[in-house]
Amino acid sequence: MSREAPHAATPSRPLYRAEQVRELDKRTIAAGIEGFALMQRAAAAAWQSLKARWPEVRSLSVLCGGGNNGGDGHVLAALAAAEGVAVQRILLKPIEELSGDARRAADMATAAGVEAVAWHAELAFDGELLVDAMLGTGLGGEVRGEAREAIEAVNASGLPVMAIDIPSGLHADTGAILGTAVRACRTATFIGDKLGLHTGAAPEWAGEVDFRALGVEAEDNADLEPAAHLLEAGMISAWLPPRARSAHKGDFGHALVLGGAPGFGGAALLAAEACARLGVGKISLATAPEHVTASLVRRPEVMVHGVRGAGDLGELPQQADVVVVGPGLGQGSWGQGMLQSALAGDGPLVVDADALNLLATRFSGQYRDDWILTPHPGEAARLLDLSASDVQADRPAAALALQRRYGGVVVLKGAGSLVAGPEGLAVCPFGNPGMASGGMGDTLSGILGALVAQGLPLETAARLGVLVHALAADMAARQAGERGLLAGDLASCAQILVNPTTGQDDVAATR
Repeated sequence: MSREAPHAATPSRPLYRAEQVRELDKRTIAAGIEGFALMQRAAAAAWQSLKARWPEVRSLSVLCGGGNNGGDGHVLAALAAAEGVAVQRILLKPIEELSGDARRAADMATAAGVEAVAWHAELAFDGELLVDAMLGTGLGGEVRGEAREAIEAVNASGLPVMAIDIPSGLHADTGAILGTAVRACRTATFIGDKLGLHTGAAPEWAGEVDFRALGVEAEDNADLEPAAHLLEAGMISAWLPPRARSAHKGDFGHALVLGGAPGFGGAALLAAEACARLGVGKISLATAPEHVTASLVRRPEVMVHGVRGAGDLGELPQQADVVVVGPGLGQGSWGQGMLQSALAGDGPLVVDADALNLLATRFSGQYRDDWILTPHPGEAARLLDLSASDVQADRPAAALALQRRYGGVVVLKGAGSLVAGPEGLAVCPFGNPGMASGGMGDTLSGILGALVAQGLPLETAARLGVLVHALAADMAARQAGERGLLAGDLASCAQILVNPTTGQDDVAATR
């Protein structure tokens, strides 16, 4: 039943680690572009990005470090001054101690008449906007000394900040904060987009990420395999084309949700409703008997079965094209029986919530190629026998470790959700803080189950489901705000997203 890949390439942007971007930089210079010319390109791109975001800017404070990132700042300072902007150039390293292209850049700014002042703790920022060109992507350890003081002063200033290449103190590969980091409103990044700008703390600290390739075609370097790919909204139409006019419900699969232990029925209902809204042909729900009435009232289209234990399931798991197990499952005997029944089947699974906790405790050692696991950082930590802070310190590594240990596809939820599968790592740049409320993961499980039931390849279903889930949350937040956003708000928005022609006159074009 698995659907073949679409003819068009699935939209996504390659993401690289810092070491890979440095290699691209070296190759570009070796191909005939002088290093200082490349620095000038980067600074010009950053200046254009700054003006696009703050077109009325009249004064800047540019903080310049000692490496090439600082060099970008010096050149930007010269460009801004040439256009009549008042520039305060702040040095974290004296010009006489600079070398190479960074020294040429500093001398260029000096020749342009931009005065320089050494950083000190009592220094006041003259600019209405700050430019962070302090540390760049080469930082590996915790920020210390004057750089830390400067970063803390930047954040305490309350002024808007533009970061060049990456906010100082943010790890370019993991998105983790290295002690402290600049909180930027926008980050202009160059040559290759960085993995660490899109997960972990990055969505909050990097602000808007404006990628500028500077004329470098990173993908032409086939030996430099991207560390990940950034999911893009065009993936939805690529994988969900218009349905055939002769289609019937049997063409779109049968999903079964196992969940809702006594007293925990809401999670399973949310998963079942999301599954139905994503277009599955038939949706069954096996839940504790006391939740049957609520399910019939909320969503009568769902075929609900009250089960007192696994023995009441009968042939339900075998009849389904996918089993979603975990929402409201609990870790007691009822939940254990449901998970055992799911694991005994030979069809694909979506595993969430307490089903993941049971995998880490009572069902350890499981490995399958046909499941999607959807842990949040706490659940991921239990599955890896780590702490949640360990997981968050290197989310990409944790997602890949989970996939190697358990197989299938892993969705590591959180800001910049990650999807790890046989094809590699994908990052979702969408979503918002309103999703920090109960039931969001249950809704995601239902979305994933619907896509798997409809025949999408497992890894594609995981990537697409995470994308739709996040975009639906963004749509719902635009309608009513982030505070008070409920998991139940997402299903109807998700339906619109997978039916982008809904509302047009040509009904035959709807999906």
